[in-house]
Amino acid sequence: MQFTLLHTDPGSRARAGSISTDHGEIETPIFMPVGTAATVKAVHQHELRDDIGAQICLGNTYHLYLRPGLEVLREAGGIHQFNGWKGPVLTDSGGFQVYSLAHRRKIKEEGVTFQSHIDGSKHTFTPENVMDIQRVIGADIIMAFDECTPYPCDYKYAEKSLGLTHRWLARCIERFDNTEPLYGYSQTLFPIVQGSTYPDLRRKSAEVIASFERAGNAIGGLSVGEPAEDMYAMTEVVTDILPADKPRYLMGVGTPENILESIARGIDMFDCVMPTRNARHGLIYTSEGIINIKNQRWQRDFSAIDPDSPAPTSRIHSKAYLRHLFINEEILGMQLATLQNLSFYLWLVKEARKHILDGSFPAWKEMMVKRVRQRL
Repeated sequence: MQFTLLHTDPGSRARAGSISTDHGEIETPIFMPVGTAATVKAVHQHELRDDIGAQICLGNTYHLYLRPGLEVLREAGGIHQFNGWKGPVLTDSGGFQVYSLAHRRKIKEEGVTFQSHIDGSKHTFTPENVMDIQRVIGADIIMAFDECTPYPCDYKYAEKSLGLTHRWLARCIERFDNTEPLYGYSQTLFPIVQGSTYPDLRRKSAEVIASFERAGNAIGGLSVGEPAEDMYAMTEVVTDILPADKPRYLMGVGTPENILESIARGIDMFDCVMPTRNARHGLIYTSEGIINIKNQRWQRDFSAIDPDSPAPTSRIHSKAYLRHLFINEEILGMQLATLQNLSFYLWLVKEARKHILDGSFPAWKEMMVKRVRQRL
């Protein structure tokens, strides 16, 4: 993987760059649609690529490990062959899923023992076998195994957890560097900065992560319930330290406003289930603001869902029709809504990149933040 930093906005920390992988180029800043179980819910791979311009998708190690399982993925030749997505893929390490299974897991120095949410069977993730699992899945970018601390989190626990995450990282790197990709293309390992909402711990973690000199770095443990101001403050602390010549990935973020504010603080990569999950409940993101498509006011609105959307379906179909689909619980409604939300997120980061490159990002960002947070 190769990252090229093309331009940094003089009025903020916003950056435009390019990531080169064996499965294609990624223009940053970028949003990655979440395909938890080797699929972005309600959307076909050709729609992701051809209709809305997705450049990279995300998969989930925990879910893929449980289903379809490593034997199936290895026999298929990795995730690209299994699901037909030919672009780059990033997999998380399963750390966040283990964190979310608080009542089903035990954390020790060796790793984490947990129960499957599917059948209750017991499994263990260690830094070493999580590297092996992600080798089998075959993502282009894989994540280190870490402990994601909850919010709120007391300082002593956050400090102890951070030490564990750093020790696990050293073990991840040793295992990764002593193994080879399985399918004939390269893989890249990103470490993850932790430290809850404590500036000194975040600073320490960023320094440790930077010292490993990997090809890219991630920031985890944010967007877990803390106020947005704390998330932005911790992001600033970390981006002051992480090297400028490596991509920075803010995990699990977030709303359109969160993404714009985080781009302004030097973040290059994002993922979040929000656009797809909210779409399935009728919450639609557009270039003019947020729509609850189930509301009565859209019943006779025959204007396009979003006339500026990259998604052809959003320019063809009306708000009235989309509301009709949701009221009647038609599956097509969820599909059209998902395409719209993902296309909006991808449009937003593409526009941000354009304004970074032409020097107008700060003013454009302030205007867009007001627009994307308003309810229509």
